[in-house]
Amino acid sequence: MQFIVIIFFTFAFCLLPCTLPSGAAQLEEIQQRGYIKIAVKDNLRPLAFRDQSGNLHGLEIDLAQRLAQDLLGNNKAFRFEPVLNRDRISQVLDNKVDIAIARVTATSSRARIVNFSIPYYLDSTVLVTKNTSIQRLEDFKQQRIGVLSGSSTIARVKYFIPNAELVGVNSYIQAQNLLETNKIEAFAADATVLSGWIQQYPQYRLLSARLSTEPLCVVIGKGLQNDKLRRQIDIIIARYQETGWLQERIKYWGLPPSRIAELKVLSAE
Repeated sequence: MQFIVIIFFTFAFCLLPCTLPSGAAQLEEIQQRGYIKIAVKDNLRPLAFRDQSGNLHGLEIDLAQRLAQDLLGNNKAFRFEPVLNRDRISQVLDNKVDIAIARVTATSSRARIVNFSIPYYLDSTVLVTKNTSIQRLEDFKQQRIGVLSGSSTIARVKYFIPNAELVGVNSYIQAQNLLETNKIEAFAADATVLSGWIQQYPQYRLLSARLSTEPLCVVIGKGLQNDKLRRQIDIIIARYQETGWLQERIKYWGLPPSRIAELKVLSAE
C-alpha cells in the first residue's frame, strides 16, 4: 500500500507543467493540419503489433485511434510512426511526431525532458510459469527464476522472493528455452510483454502477484505551448477510465486488470 502511494505522488510530480522549449506541435497546429502524428510500437503483442496483413492492432493502437477521434473528430486523422524502444522519446523531442504511445513508463528522469499524460495502464513485474504446483510467491522457495540480466526486475524478485535462485538470461527466447527444459521454474518480466507470450503459448500462465507498479503514459512535448494538448489528452483518458472503455479494451486484449482505480482511491485519502 505504501509503495503505491509513493508511486502516485512521484507520478503526480511528473505531471507538473514545465516551460522548457519543445519542437512538438501544439494542439491548434495539429487541428489545422488535420491529423496527429503518433509514435507507436509494431512488434509488442498485445499493446501494438502487426497482423498477417501488416495492419496494426493492440491496446495502444485502439487508444491512439480513439484519441484522434476525440481530438480531431475523425478516427482516421492520424499517422503512425513505428519506433524502436530507443527512439520513443527522441521522436517527440526531434519533432518527428506530436506524441508517443509506445509502452513508455513515466519516470522522474524522463519527466525532466518530456511531459506525461495520466496513465492509461499500470504495468507491473509478474511471473510466468507452466508449473501447475506453483500458485503463490511462497511456492518459489529454493526454486529457480529467470530474469533478464542487468534488468530492474532482479531487485524486485530478490525483495519479494529472497529465497529463490535467480538465473540470468539475455533474451526472452533464452528464457523460454530454459522453461521448456525445466531448468527454471518461472520467468519474471513485465506483464505487458508476458501477456503476449501466453497468448502465443497457452501452456503458460501468469501468477496474479505483482512485484511493481509502473504507469504507462502518453508522451507529450515540454513547454507551455504543449500544455493545452497535454490537458486535453488527460481529460480524454480520464473519460475513458470513467466510462469503462479503457478497462474493456484492456480485458479484450488479454492484459491483467489495471490498478488505476486503486491509485485514485489512495490519492483521495
